[in-house]
Amino acid sequence: SIGRLSTEKIIFIGASTGGTEATKELLINLPPDCPAVVITQHMPPGFTKSYAARLDGLCKIRVAEARDGERILPGHAYIAPGGFHLSVERSGANYIARVQDGEPVNRHKPSVEVLFKSAARVVGPNALGIMLTGMGADGAKAMKELRDAGSYNYVQDEASCVVFGMPREAINAGAAHEVLPLTQIAPKLIERLRSTSGLSTNRV
Repeated sequence: SIGRLSTEKIIFIGASTGGTEATKELLINLPPDCPAVVITQHMPPGFTKSYAARLDGLCKIRVAEARDGERILPGHAYIAPGGFHLSVERSGANYIARVQDGEPVNRHKPSVEVLFKSAARVVGPNALGIMLTGMGADGAKAMKELRDAGSYNYVQDEASCVVFGMPREAINAGAAHEVLPLTQIAPKLIERLRSTSGLSTNRV
């Protein structure tokens, strides 16, 4: 067990082309006591609810479409609804999901940039960033901001990507701590959480 200290961490995932399967592969391997997972996967409106429900049936953690204003809890994954931006906010000792309409960012809504920028702003060193397969560059620069704010970042390697776009751009931006095959990301992540949870600094 990773232990209750995992409550302080949040895992952020950005993905696009090929990402629905990549995200599934990653989430299926996470234990029920893992930290909260917040996901922006480029998807059109109408598809994310059934996608979340499918993952919920396959995973040990709970998976649902994010709802505006809900508290972000360990052992749960929150997926950006198609056609809306997802970000996180701090509210006292808690983190809250923000689901908002707005202009597309990097031609995307939801946009990974919006999620990762919010993570850099309010989660910082308690964040773990993951960039999975996808076309384009959405979220790459924001992932570097996340790293600069103290996060630890994983990027999917070229060989295991359907499209090595967003991951390549994230690597080029200097955002990656580790570049790994998809099947290695969950094990490395869990290993890191187990080794660092005992050293976790208390939230102020």
